[in-house]
Amino acid sequence: MFAPANCDVLVVGSGNAGFSAALSASQSGAKKVVLIDKCPEEWAGGNSYFTAGAYRIAHDGLKDVFPLVGNMSEEQAAKIELAPYTEDHFLGDIRRVCEDKSDPALCHALVSDSNAAVKWLAASGIRFSLSFNRQAYEVDGKLKFWGGLCLKTLNGGKSLIEDHQAAARKQGIQVYFATELISLQHAADGKHVTIRVSNEGKESTITAGAVILAAGGFEANAEMRSRFLGPGWDRAAVRGTPYNTGDCLQLAQSSLDAQPVGDWAGCHSVAWDATKADPNQGDRLVSNEYTKSGYPLGLMLNIHGKRFVDEGEDLRNYTYAKFGRAILQQPEHAAFQIWDAQTSGWLRDEEYRAERAERLEANALDELAGLCAARGLTDKTAFVTTIREYNDALVDGRGSLVPGGYCVGEMLGGLFHGNYPGGSGLTSGTVFGRRAGRAAAEYSGGLAAQ
Repeated sequence: MFAPANCDVLVVGSGNAGFSAALSASQSGAKKVVLIDKCPEEWAGGNSYFTAGAYRIAHDGLKDVFPLVGNMSEEQAAKIELAPYTEDHFLGDIRRVCEDKSDPALCHALVSDSNAAVKWLAASGIRFSLSFNRQAYEVDGKLKFWGGLCLKTLNGGKSLIEDHQAAARKQGIQVYFATELISLQHAADGKHVTIRVSNEGKESTITAGAVILAAGGFEANAEMRSRFLGPGWDRAAVRGTPYNTGDCLQLAQSSLDAQPVGDWAGCHSVAWDATKADPNQGDRLVSNEYTKSGYPLGLMLNIHGKRFVDEGEDLRNYTYAKFGRAILQQPEHAAFQIWDAQTSGWLRDEEYRAERAERLEANALDELAGLCAARGLTDKTAFVTTIREYNDALVDGRGSLVPGGYCVGEMLGGLFHGNYPGGSGLTSGTVFGRRAGRAAAEYSGGLAAQ
């Protein structure tokens, strides 16, 4: 099937941005909207298909997001604790995580429109749910959300693209796959845009009133990765579609005098399975489940048995997109993720079950080092030493204990810093005085018995 010779709006790219643009154009009065993508239809969705479907929005708490979701009853809602995530919180997170280098106007537009935009998607047929599996833990019988993030599409990127395609059909948007953008330029009248496309080896021309480029980046192009991201990036595994090769970016610059803006040396790079994932493209069935984002609960060591990041420097939401870069910079571009029995049970099943990850389990560090050595670890001694030093540092950080000595009241350090909630000083004196009294009695009783 070939694209028509003319249209009001032409959209290039079948990811979330492309479908959103096409839907908006159609709902805003464009009579003929056409969307093209060079990938075959079975690869529809670009990298949006491979996401977890998370949407960060400013919101006023559970009452604001409840109407958007379909996986929660009134009874379940009563067990949920979801604090408001204000625009100031959202902006503050962007500034902190991006080192205050983002364009202010773009940041404000993103934040101020976030709530309304997601509600618009929901009204257009995109199904949302609360992200219980990724963003909530049960604490004292309540499901508490963390990290400012609570919404996801019903089944991640898979349902997102499925819903977008259904919305496009309902709106009468014409979608053509296996249709590659070859060239684009302003028409002779200076108003329209002339686009050359190729479908099954046959070229044709489309005249459009406007064109929206939404064809993604260059993450599937090893040469461009190496050129813009630096040495070693040609070895990076492709997490998603193999069709994001940067062609549209280059055409925009060469044909429309578009200027490159922003940090082309930055990218979204996650911890990705090193044993089961295809390094050249994502898996449409597995999708985002090859991500390995449980590192804040444990340690990451390279093949020489050394740590290379502070795994818990921030919540996972604010570090996962950059730690992939840190892993790539390690020898053999790989790392081991390690947990103890106390935290391994908290790992998300979707990423760490046997079908999605190789699990090495042992009862002692030396035994674990041996198992890892069979998977590429070069220095078992360093591996064990690194973990033991980490554990010792945590114990040492509490300070040395004085046998028979206790401290309470205003002399007790570490409880308050800079300020304290009114009335809690007296409570502290009572609580810790009582505890110290019991401990002192037990200790002195033991001495008497000896």
